[in-house]
Amino acid sequence: MAEPDRKETRVTTMTQTAVGPRPAIRPRIAARAGLFTFIGANVAAVTALFFAAGPSDNVLISIGRLAGLYGALAMAFQLLLVARLPWLDRRLGMDRLTVWHRWTGFSLLWTLLTHFVFIVFGYAQVEDNGVVDEFVTMVTKLEGILRAVVALALILLVGAVSARFARRRLAYETWHFLHLYTYAAVVLAFSHQIALGGSFASSPGAQAYWWAVWVVALGSVFAGRVVLPLARNLRHQLKVVAVVPESHDVVSVYMTGKHLDRMPARAGQFFLWRFLTRDRWWQANPFSLSAAPDGRTLRLTAKAAGDGSASLRSLKVGTRVFAEGPYGAFTTMHQRKPDALLIAGGVGITPIRALLEEISGHVVVLYRVRTALDAVLLPELRGLAQARGAVVHVLSGPSDLAGPYGPVLGAHSLRRMVPDIEDRDVFVCGPPGMTSATLRSLRELRVPNQQVHAERFSLAA
Repeated sequence: MAEPDRKETRVTTMTQTAVGPRPAIRPRIAARAGLFTFIGANVAAVTALFFAAGPSDNVLISIGRLAGLYGALAMAFQLLLVARLPWLDRRLGMDRLTVWHRWTGFSLLWTLLTHFVFIVFGYAQVEDNGVVDEFVTMVTKLEGILRAVVALALILLVGAVSARFARRRLAYETWHFLHLYTYAAVVLAFSHQIALGGSFASSPGAQAYWWAVWVVALGSVFAGRVVLPLARNLRHQLKVVAVVPESHDVVSVYMTGKHLDRMPARAGQFFLWRFLTRDRWWQANPFSLSAAPDGRTLRLTAKAAGDGSASLRSLKVGTRVFAEGPYGAFTTMHQRKPDALLIAGGVGITPIRALLEEISGHVVVLYRVRTALDAVLLPELRGLAQARGAVVHVLSGPSDLAGPYGPVLGAHSLRRMVPDIEDRDVFVCGPPGMTSATLRSLRELRVPNQQVHAERFSLAA
């Protein structure tokens, strides 16, 4: 297989990207404030529409209707969070948006259950009927109720498979397939809202509002997850140009394409890579860029941790690639201080190595590995560090290793290695356990939250 000229690669990656003036308001704060303001405004609008339509004389029915409206809004907001819109993703990061999506999903589940229970009990009270009999009557006599029940059942199914104990036991592809039922639930719920929603039918303004909510939510998903990836892949037409083993279980894949200088990718970001071979075209895996984009090539470096990453070694030169992204907020956009500390664990070094090319100021790199043999890309890392005056420390040993100042990534050890740590931005990427322990150490050292940037290895690399 072809291998790129290492000397040429080294020279072209040692250029440091110029960093412009920092915005007065941090991008993450601006995005979060804008998103929460948007949510608050819509909650206020839904509440106003509910009272304008006139609450029911029965308190249970009124509570049920309001819960249903909030549930519909939560469902739309949940779609927006996973639409992969570039503006939000670059500022908040897919990992943070995914966590919010998860919690919104549980809020959706409880609001819809509240809607169902209070409506059934309320109408049973009004009709002086048994709860079960009233439910049967509603399903068989009222238009849209059966669709609503099916939508609720689908939401319950998705909620069940998203619980931690179930998620750990399911293959990603199975979990993802079941998650797609959410879109069927959205369609069924909206048709129920059209048929029976008092707020929806109360005025032309209410109808226009709810149509706009669902058009924006579904349109965002379609634009971010279908239109944009297709457009970018048609423009760039990526293909594999080299597959280079870095160690016995780590491999780098180099890709090129058209107009890569126009691709809005930055060091520290990742793509969902789909290699269009007969046995892999349907499978997408997230891998970080392991070198800063130079306008000519893209590179990922992966460890053989599963079937998807292990098969990268057998890729052929010329294989076409469908890449979704770039994703992630683990970039220099969020750097606030002149200097930086980069902390990597294992193959979490891939986005860190890319960041070293682009980040400004004096940089210290801490590379945590089990053994020195696990330190992939170390020659490149040291070459980059020498070229720009950075410092690299390789911290090898078992995960429970303690040095003279305690755990190697504990607060006391970090203070000894980086005395001015509070005056640096800190970028952390590695396995979840290592990342969580490092973040605890940074909190103990009182490094300001706005200077700490973490990428979970399970997602990014």
